Amino acid sequence: MFNFKRCLYLCLLLLLAINANAQQSLSFSKLQPLPGKVPMPLPQSPVVTLKQLLSSVDQKAPTLQTDSAAILVRRAQANEVRNNWLPDLTLNYQADIGTSNNTTGPYFGFGIVPSSSGGIHNTNVTTALSDNLGIAALNWEVYNFGKYSAQNKVASSDVTVQQNQYAQSKYDLKAYTISGYLQLLRLQDLLGIQYKNIQRTEEILRSIMSLAKSGVRAGVDTSTAQAELSKARLNYIEVNNQLKQVQLQLSAVSGFPYQSIVPDTTIENTLIAQPAAYLFPQDTINHPLINYYRSVYQNNLERENLVKNLYNPKISLEAAVWGRGSGVNAAGQYNNLSTGYGFQRGNYLVGVGISYNLFDMRRRQLKLRTQKASTDYASKKLQEQEQLLSINASQADEEMQTALNRLKEIPNQLKAANDSYRQNLSLYRNGLSDIITLDAALNILYRAETDHMQAKYDYSNALFQKAITENQVNSVLNLLK
Repeated sequence: MFNFKRCLYLCLLLLLAINANAQQSLSFSKLQPLPGKVPMPLPQSPVVTLKQLLSSVDQKAPTLQTDSAAILVRRAQANEVRNNWLPDLTLNYQADIGTSNNTTGPYFGFGIVPSSSGGIHNTNVTTALSDNLGIAALNWEVYNFGKYSAQNKVASSDVTVQQNQYAQSKYDLKAYTISGYLQLLRLQDLLGIQYKNIQRTEEILRSIMSLAKSGVRAGVDTSTAQAELSKARLNYIEVNNQLKQVQLQLSAVSGFPYQSIVPDTTIENTLIAQPAAYLFPQDTINHPLINYYRSVYQNNLERENLVKNLYNPKISLEAAVWGRGSGVNAAGQYNNLSTGYGFQRGNYLVGVGISYNLFDMRRRQLKLRTQKASTDYASKKLQEQEQLLSINASQADEEMQTALNRLKEIPNQLKAANDSYRQNLSLYRNGLSDIITLDAALNILYRAETDHMQAKYDYSNALFQKAITENQVNSVLNLLK
């Protein structure tokens, strides 16, 4: 009886073991890598170099085209101001029919006051007469003690301000384009890292499935690896979306189709390989930003000078010639209406006049006070920008030094992380480590690769920021292809 129970117990244990093994085999037979493949991160399209992109931006950026049109407007206005010296030469002619009754007495004219020349009649005459009058009148402000010159200088200064604003916009857009291009490089590198991380995770998953089927590893390791693979693929999708967004932003200012904006991945290594790339002389004096604010300050000085000359006396040349005909003869007889047309008398008059409004002294004083306040503001704004540029230059030097130090240290981290991952993968395959330790080693390697990518980006970005701040972008661009 004891032997029978023992035999029964052993049979039950055997059945349970067979059932568990069958379920485990069935479970592992259903385990497959997650569906969906990510594309290769490195596109096959021809690369667009940074110089090509900047050249296209200079030609096609909508904001630059708008600023360029604004320069044309200022030039047209300056040309208009230069012709302010032209005289007024007015031609007038009229033919009239009406009565002619005069009386004496002074009056102020209200707009157009009809005039009736001739002697005074004893009675009111209602007989109509005809006459005509033609006048050519010249009024030329020949001299105004510097007003014309001051107006021309202000107009020319307005053109200079607009040109410098265009140059500043162009420089800012260049900085924006460089920043976007470097972001594109960073995201392209990060996309490659994500792709390699997916490949590693798939490699781990295949190893786990092989070990689990042979009973060396538990099935829970497979679920953990599948979760990590899914996370890696989601990260890839997100980075790819960010890359497309930057491509779209660069496309908007360059005119390139966004899919064709593929960055040159050799830029970072080219710059890193040249230790003296950041050793260029500082040129903040001729920086487009400083030139703009300097021109604004100069423009306000010219406007001060204009205010001083705006209310000066005016010396004018006056001249007129006119002819007149009338239907009334010298004896006061009213002839036929047709006799009043055609010039019967001619006259001319030439004179020089000077005019000055005494209350203009007060107006000039008030206007000059306002303009001086505006000039002082422009001066302080110029000083502020010079100080900010100097501070930014110092910050750029510090960022550059930090980036260099980071580049020197990052290879150590990358090598150690790669060695750790390979060692832990080998230990896991031989059953000497667990999935948690292997996953930690994988994450450390991923972080080291992203840190390496970030270090290269930080160096390139710091170098270009230093060049932008110190007005030496072309010096860095000349180092590239």
